[in-house]
Amino acid sequence: MTTHASPDTVKHLEFLQAVITRLNNTAFLIKGWAMTLTAGIIGLAASQGNLKICGAGLVPVSTFWLLDAYFLRQERMYRSLYDAVRRPDSSVERFSMNATSYKSTVHFRRAATSPLLLLFYATSIVTLLALTIFAFIS
Repeated sequence: MTTHASPDTVKHLEFLQAVITRLNNTAFLIKGWAMTLTAGIIGLAASQGNLKICGAGLVPVSTFWLLDAYFLRQERMYRSLYDAVRRPDSSVERFSMNATSYKSTVHFRRAATSPLLLLFYATSIVTLLALTIFAFIS
C-alpha cells in the first residue's frame, strides 16, 4: 500500500531539505578552512624553521572542530524533523521549521565524536601537537 503525501507536505519536506543542504555545505566549508589553516601553519613553521609555531594552530583547529560539530548536530536535528514530517501520521505542525524539540535526542558529544570529524580533526591536532612537541624536544 502506498500513500501519497499532500502538496503541503512535499513543500515542507523541500524546505527542510534546503536547510539540511545548507548546513552540510557550511560544514564542508569549515573543513576546508580548517585544512587550509593547518597546512598554512605547518608551511609557515617550516619556512621560519621554527616548529613551535605549530602550537598556535591548536586553538583555531579545535575551534573549527567544535563549530563543525555544532553544524553536524543542527543537520541531524533537521534530519529528525524531516523524518517526522514525512510520516503519514505526523503530528508536526504544517511548515514548522523548529527542530529544537530534537535537542534531547541529538547530542553534541556524539556529533563531535562522529567518525568523520574525529578522523579529520584529530589527525590535524595530532600532527600539530607532534610537531610542537618535536620542536620543544629538539
